[in-house]
Amino acid sequence: MITASYQVTAPRTVAVKFHEISAQNRVWVRPTHMSICHADQRYYQGKRPQAILEKKFPMALIHEAVGVVVRDDSGAFRAGTPVAMIPNIPGKPIAGIYENYAPGFTFLSSGADGFMREIVDLPARQLVQIPQASPLTSQTEMTSVACHAISRWQAFADTGRTTVGIWGDGSVGYILASVLRELHPELEIIAIGVNPPKLDYFSMANATYLAGNLPENFSVDYAFECAGGEGSVSAINEIVEVIKPQGVLTLMGVTENPVGIATRTVLEKGLTLVGSSRSGRLDFEKAASLWEKDSFCARISRIIFEDSPVRDVDGIHRVFGNDLSSTFKTAFSWEI
Repeated sequence: MITASYQVTAPRTVAVKFHEISAQNRVWVRPTHMSICHADQRYYQGKRPQAILEKKFPMALIHEAVGVVVRDDSGAFRAGTPVAMIPNIPGKPIAGIYENYAPGFTFLSSGADGFMREIVDLPARQLVQIPQASPLTSQTEMTSVACHAISRWQAFADTGRTTVGIWGDGSVGYILASVLRELHPELEIIAIGVNPPKLDYFSMANATYLAGNLPENFSVDYAFECAGGEGSVSAINEIVEVIKPQGVLTLMGVTENPVGIATRTVLEKGLTLVGSSRSGRLDFEKAASLWEKDSFCARISRIIFEDSPVRDVDGIHRVFGNDLSSTFKTAFSWEI
């Protein structure tokens, strides 16, 4: 079958590439709803180093997408089944290593074509059934990233400590806080950010504070850094300053530049720093189960701006432009 991919060939330039797909050992999925990630936006705007852009382009963007199965000769999925697509090409399996850290791991919309295609062909293991394909469930990938970070944190956490600080008032911090509230209702969750109107959204948190203006003697048992970019520097060092001895700091924010860390304090407190990036199939399965919870769905729906359907290349340019002024997440129907 001949199908089309909508590839970014240069900053803010999209071209259509036609290619053939096979049904052998693959499931065909028609994408129906997508969501824009900051990483996709950086590629679209050309805000990564030129050497990286030259290596990546041409490439179809978007790794947050859901759709419906249109063909599966293996019988794993019936036609019409709504599914979340896992944007992972797993690397070499190694016992004790998560698939998203294994050597040779490739991430769609970063190292290979993402989901801006007419038909996506994937192995069955890269699909997880969801209740329905919608703008809400297009957040499954981001939710899975939060589930993965929580599983990494749990491996080091002491059950006797219950105060968690989340630095970052964007989508990553919000979804992480929402997942934590569902999976661990006993926790005291504190959100720390730089934008008061965005912090007002964090109704699941026990308290919110502005970064750099924390109460005297403020402390947390655990911390998640979700700021990313230039904000990582101040967030990480504020966490190191206020986290309790032998606390666990989970790093989730992405930055292009090296970050200076007060290692003397890290050593004096005996802190554990855990890197958490992307997710795997088990995390997607846990994320999919969360769509069965009305409270979780209600929280996530608050941060989604649903743009008009994308029906052509002009629509692709429109949604990426509109996303620049979106407070949190931009989602849209894919009707090409």
